[in-house]
Amino acid sequence: MPGDNASVLAAAADRVRCELTDGWHVIRTRGPNQVQFWLIALAVGIASGFAALFFRKGIEALQELLYRADDITHLHSWAGSLPWYWVLCIPIFGGLLVGLILHVFTPDGRVRSVADVIQGAALNAGRVEGRAGLASAAASLITLGTGGSSGREGPVVHLAAVISSKVMKWIKADGMTGRDLLGCAVAAAVSASFNAPIAGALFALEVVLRHFAIHAFAPIVIASVAGTVINRLEFGGVTEFTLPGTSLFQFYEELPAFLILGAVCGIVAGLLMRAIFAAEDIATHIQTRAGIPRWLRPALAGAMLGLMAIWFPHIIGVGYETTSLALTGRIGLGEAIVFAMLKTVAVAITIGGRMGGGVFSPSLMVGALTGLAFGLIATSVFPEVSGSSSLYALAGMGGVAAAVLGAPISTTLIVFELTGDWATGLAVMVTVSISTAIGTRLVDRSFFLTQLERRGTHVAAGPQAYLLGLFRAGDVMRPRGHEKSPPEEACWDRIEAGDYLDASATLESALPVFDRTGAAYLPVIQLTRADQPPELLGALYHVDALRAYNRALAATAAEEHS
Repeated sequence: MPGDNASVLAAAADRVRCELTDGWHVIRTRGPNQVQFWLIALAVGIASGFAALFFRKGIEALQELLYRADDITHLHSWAGSLPWYWVLCIPIFGGLLVGLILHVFTPDGRVRSVADVIQGAALNAGRVEGRAGLASAAASLITLGTGGSSGREGPVVHLAAVISSKVMKWIKADGMTGRDLLGCAVAAAVSASFNAPIAGALFALEVVLRHFAIHAFAPIVIASVAGTVINRLEFGGVTEFTLPGTSLFQFYEELPAFLILGAVCGIVAGLLMRAIFAAEDIATHIQTRAGIPRWLRPALAGAMLGLMAIWFPHIIGVGYETTSLALTGRIGLGEAIVFAMLKTVAVAITIGGRMGGGVFSPSLMVGALTGLAFGLIATSVFPEVSGSSSLYALAGMGGVAAAVLGAPISTTLIVFELTGDWATGLAVMVTVSISTAIGTRLVDRSFFLTQLERRGTHVAAGPQAYLLGLFRAGDVMRPRGHEKSPPEEACWDRIEAGDYLDASATLESALPVFDRTGAAYLPVIQLTRADQPPELLGALYHVDALRAYNRALAATAAEEHS
């Protein structure tokens, strides 16, 4: 009898194993069905949540070790008590390590962040670079742990995207499935970083996927909740910032002040973003002219940060201590203005020096300081109709961050979830709406999209612009010898006249040639050596190029509205 039970159990185990094997084979060959995909989304959410948690804990451990801080939420207070030479040397050492890591493991010495995730969603079926992504996460962890003045959300988002890309490879996900899975990873990472499940889900939709398709909503929410659960298992249900009591808002009388604050925040956000881009251009110019090795660039940026931190340790790290002081009104007017300016310079040095990190947390700090300074002025000029200056700091925090991210919806919600103050929603919404309208016009819609535009990737203009870059002439052309290809003699005549395309040319560069020449087709060639004539590969017809473009637009529209 025991033998019979054992055989029954063995047979049942074999059946389960076979079913799991068959199920995995189906997922890899045909793709997951809806229920399977939700389970995969949950798994990706858990993995991304743990990645965000370990990243945060790693930063904290490094800061505790180097700055001897018992409480890293008061990091700049501990740094201010250290010898000046220690404060100077820590960022230099961190920058040197960052430079060496990026030099060895990335092709261009550049840290990957949210902009690369957006590019992966738009142009690479949701995939991002694995090796460079892991190196960027390590570099950003060292940067933030050694005093770099940036945020942790950018590297965490990209690290989560690396995880989802690996899963996409395992299940052989198509473009739409890959993008949805990428959204799940991003949502979980943001939620786990900030204990903000609603904002995490909307950030993935609004910033990364850049659409609100129904089919993506459920799995992204599942992953976002998973990330939040992981955060709360470690830190509990507490908010990142604690506000003093209840903020009072004089509805009709005070509303115009928040309209003005929104305009101020939009301008400040524009200045912050332009300062970062200017610092990057200046650093690149100096590096090129002076012949500085690329691995040394972050160390030089660290030296500049260390010099600033000797007198102003407030610039070190994410800046949560200073942000909390601003939200609770424990900073004076002069200090708020000076700290906001110094933080802007420090962030520009950190990111322009290619040390790594994100821009969201710094924009929160700059926004809180801007709002506090504005609130102190407003409440002193009109004390009888003004509420608390802390309310202005809260609204300013959302205003600058929303304009930098180009994400008014998710930023508004993340401000509420970071503070737990939902009673002041109207003031924050008014400020965010005005700041976003102004700030996003000072750049190409957001910091991330402007980064891509500066690299020649036109994601900001929408699918109608960037889809043209996905198709190469060699892929769309009619090959040489095709029954519907033009005669070779006619093609060579056009080549001699200078009307031709290289096989690697994209439709983005091909369509203007069609418009200029009015030709129905253009020969496609492959250049060999300089002393040899080109090789004729085929011909690209105008109608074929437009047909491929139209199909891509239709597929994108179908995905965004499904």
